[in-house]
Amino acid sequence: MSITVKNIVKMFGSQKALNSVSFDIKKGEIVGFLGPNGAGKSTMMKILTTYSKADSGEGAVNSFDLITESAQVKKRIGYLPEHNPLYPEMYVREYLAFNAGLYKVSQDRIPIVIEQTGLGPEAHKKIGQLSKGYRQRVGLAAALLHDPEVLILDEPTTGLDPNQLLEIRRLIREIGRKKTILLSTHIMKEVEAVCDRVLIMNKGELVADKKLADLREEGEQIIEVEFDYRVEEVLLKKLPHVSTVKNLGGFLYEISFTTTTDMRPVIFDFAHDNKLKTLQLSRKNRNLESLFTEMTS
Repeated sequence: MSITVKNIVKMFGSQKALNSVSFDIKKGEIVGFLGPNGAGKSTMMKILTTYSKADSGEGAVNSFDLITESAQVKKRIGYLPEHNPLYPEMYVREYLAFNAGLYKVSQDRIPIVIEQTGLGPEAHKKIGQLSKGYRQRVGLAAALLHDPEVLILDEPTTGLDPNQLLEIRRLIREIGRKKTILLSTHIMKEVEAVCDRVLIMNKGELVADKKLADLREEGEQIIEVEFDYRVEEVLLKKLPHVSTVKNLGGFLYEISFTTTTDMRPVIFDFAHDNKLKTLQLSRKNRNLESLFTEMTS
């Protein structure tokens, strides 16, 4: 495993920021790390990057313990924090040379990461002259200088315009072919576009761990139906394979079924048998956003 976390607990005074959190991330996975503000994502990322220590539990990166072998962990992690710490007065190559000295790696790595992150056309400029998209590329290049096996990216696309966002997505996917990536973001489409799997945190606990492919193919469907008259929810719950029924206001209902079989004909027959008219009847896919809402509301 590239990342292993087992029963991690972190307290801030009387507040439990992380409550016995456990997960594993395999080599080569791109994993989205989601959760509302205060869910514990940043705390976990600080622990994984050894900037902070857990109060109890165990963790490792590439089999190196987060506490007793923290120096080895740092060698194997590239970290791009949410607020990318750059020096705007430095030139791109100058900044990367400075970081290469900190990492004690060969200056030969600089042209490699410049090419890898597509910085070539802007590498002669000062960082302060770059667009935010290219400044994010500089941060990624710095994180890649020591050729880490694991990348931890905290909100890497915040504030980017649509074109910059597409460029960074493409770059993350490209890097993810050879490295393990843990990507924290608030943007659901970001996770769906680049990730293989999603971890969802809420109130210091891991509340969901799903592969995106499984989520798309999960045997559940959501149907919205509007009748011409109010229906008691207890009657709708008697339909086959029903898991939940919600009244969305007026005569509009959202019905979830635990089956891949299209249940719209069943609802239509129910309306006919009860002398109701169906004003609208549509099937929705259960997506990441609905899972997030369900797990964190």
